[in-house]
Amino acid sequence: MKSVILVLFLLSILLFVGAIWNTLALKRPGFYPPKQVLKKRASALAGGGGIFLVVTIILSSF
Repeated sequence: MKSVILVLFLLSILLFVGAIWNTLALKRPGFYPPKQVLKKRASALAGGGGIFLVVTIILSSF
């Protein structure tokens, strides 16, 4: 059970890092994907990271 919690926690961290990366890419000039695509991608990654973090917290409380 501890390994599942660890994997879910690491996955949530990776998703949050991806969301931050895409958010910072919005500030760079001349970046290829359009800003709308980067905004959607960042929000999807942050939402997924939040869901995995909540599931990890719930599983670790048992």
